[in-house]
Amino acid sequence: MPDRRRRVALALVVFSVLFAQVLLYPGVDRLVGALGAAMDLNASMWFLAAEFAAFVLFAGLWGAASDRAGRRIPFIVVGALGGALGYATLAVLPRVVDPSFEVVLLLRALQGAATIGPFSLAMTGLMELDGGHGRNMGAAGIAIGSGTALGAPVGGQLYGLGPLVPLWVAAGALVVAAGLAARVGEVATADRDDDDEGSLGEILTGLRRTPALAVPYAFGFIDRLTAGFFALVGTLYFRSALGASPGMTGLLLGCFFVPFALLQFPFGILSDRVGRVAPIVAGSALYGIGVALVGVAPNVPAVAGAMLAVGVLGALMAPATMALVTDLSGVDRRGVAMAGFNVFGSIGFLVGIVGGGLAANVLGFGTAFLAAGGVEVLLAVLALPYLLRLDVDRQALFAR
Repeated sequence: MPDRRRRVALALVVFSVLFAQVLLYPGVDRLVGALGAAMDLNASMWFLAAEFAAFVLFAGLWGAASDRAGRRIPFIVVGALGGALGYATLAVLPRVVDPSFEVVLLLRALQGAATIGPFSLAMTGLMELDGGHGRNMGAAGIAIGSGTALGAPVGGQLYGLGPLVPLWVAAGALVVAAGLAARVGEVATADRDDDDEGSLGEILTGLRRTPALAVPYAFGFIDRLTAGFFALVGTLYFRSALGASPGMTGLLLGCFFVPFALLQFPFGILSDRVGRVAPIVAGSALYGIGVALVGVAPNVPAVAGAMLAVGVLGALMAPATMALVTDLSGVDRRGVAMAGFNVFGSIGFLVGIVGGGLAANVLGFGTAFLAAGGVEVLLAVLALPYLLRLDVDRQALFAR
């Protein structure tokens, strides 16, 4: 299969996984209520956190296993089908038994352990295609953005049909992802002959080998922290402070994700031409300011405008950050390198959910939004000297 078709197919796998994931966000309080929990911030927080805890624990295992096998596609198919089974089991469970919320959280974690495989490995497959790292990561970014852009408003409408309906649609989306992956010719990878364990320890070993990866990992952590913050605190802020329905909440989240999706590919190509520094630093600093402004916007139209601006800025920085992972990683360790990026991102998402939920409970929504945006701005300022050095080194390398 030509690389262009592989790029489209792998991007569609990423799209399907993210679409399934975000379907649940607009009415997550109703979903946990249907699964037997209290319809409050704490139950929603732990339901979202369980999936991302599994992402952290299992991303490295998927990446290392596929690196050793020298193959991506079989792992993507198995992970997508496992994730579909997890979503479907959650949907069926309340009709069969009266489950405890602890059982629900365990099933949610198992679903997350499966789902991170196709997500991370499809992105790794994109890394390994020709055509420019920014272009390939732009394709990953537009898939991520499109999946979330459609998932939020569609999920909001599906909740109008019933609180468990988004789970069924999510399961179907992952079955589609498995079918798409099965049609992709295997992407060329480099076999490994070392005996490292496929775990968080191996990701940290990769960081010791290539300390520069800490820079994109740090940005991945903070960027996903704000995403986790929006998934829980933003959703409940729109619902409680603005009185938005699940449908309106989905549309407000879509105001961020639509420009985030549409602009990733051109901004990824831009980063190939101008380097990674300007898109990452300028995008992150302004993005953080935009996040803070969402929390002080006085009404729904103002919130929608702020979310649109945040989406544009997120699209500027995201593909450049992912492309920097590709720039810095060895060809035989890209599965683990991208798994590391996703692990740090998933930890950020967890911190955004749990820390954001606690901050909103204790300090209120406005202060919580200010803190989330402030951390992004602070990182952009602190990382600038390191990014400048990395960009000079990268251009010198490519000039040889």
